[in-house]
Order: sequence, then C-alpha cells, then structure tokens
Amino acid sequence: MVPCTVPIGRRRQPREVSLRKTVTWIVIADGVKARIVANEGAGKGLAPVPGHAMSTAPHAERDGYSDRPGRVQESSGTSRHAIQPRLDWHRFEKQQFARSVAEMLDAEAGKGAFDRLILVAPPRTLGDLRGALAAPTRAKVTGEIDKDLT
Repeated sequence: MVPCTVPIGRRRQPREVSLRKTVTWIVIADGVKARIVANEGAGKGLAPVPGHAMSTAPHAERDGYSDRPGRVQESSGTSRHAIQPRLDWHRFEKQQFARSVAEMLDAEAGKGAFDRLILVAPPRTLGDLRGALAAPTRAKVTGEIDKDLT
C-alpha cells in the first residue's frame, strides 16, 4: 500500500453543499377533474397534495339554452330550419375549468410550492392548460403526457 499524501499548501477547504430537495408536482386532469400528486425527491414516492383536488359538475346540453333554438327561413323557398348554437357549452366549460386549474398552479408557483411540473391530460385539455399557464409556471413544465388517466 502506498500512503496518500496531500501537500500542505494544497489542502482543499470543505465546501458547503446545499442539498435542497426538488419538489415535482404531477397534475392529472381532464375537463372536469384534476388531482395533484407530489414527489419530494428520489425514493420518496408520490403523495397527494392536500387541498388541491378540483372538480366541476358538467352541465347537460339543454342547460345552455333557455328555450328552443331560433329558426331561420331560407332565402329561396318557404322552408325553415333550426339554427345550430354557435357555442359548444361542454367545450366552453372544459376550457373554463382548465383556466381555473392554471390559475391555481400559477398562484402556487409564485409561492414556490414546486420546482418542476408534469402535466397529464387528454390532448385538448393539455392544450388548454398549456395555453392558460403564465410564463413563469410554463417554464417549470418538464414533462407532458397526453393521456386521460382520470
């Protein structure tokens, strides 16, 4: 064996090592439900984040209208038909829900609640979430999965 010697003038000073845990939030959502689970480091597993589960009750299609749809008469002839609604209420409600989830994530990102964010949602909802997130929160997104896991 050869002893290891370090010259006296070249001793290394002990460094301070900051081992701050990296908190990753995983948002599992669809158009009407959202759950958030957190991972607080290697080997810690996933744990639900309390107080952040969100849901909304989808309304029936008939709830979007007050009565029968309007009618229109053809410019040539005497036939009449119903006007199709210009707004898809189901899609509108899903977009609103995605905005509310994004607002909550923006608020929590501002508080420093997480370091990384992973979004898991169906393709349309994922696009709605991505578009509704503020730039600082969007910068924390490290992964996206376009699947409906709810």
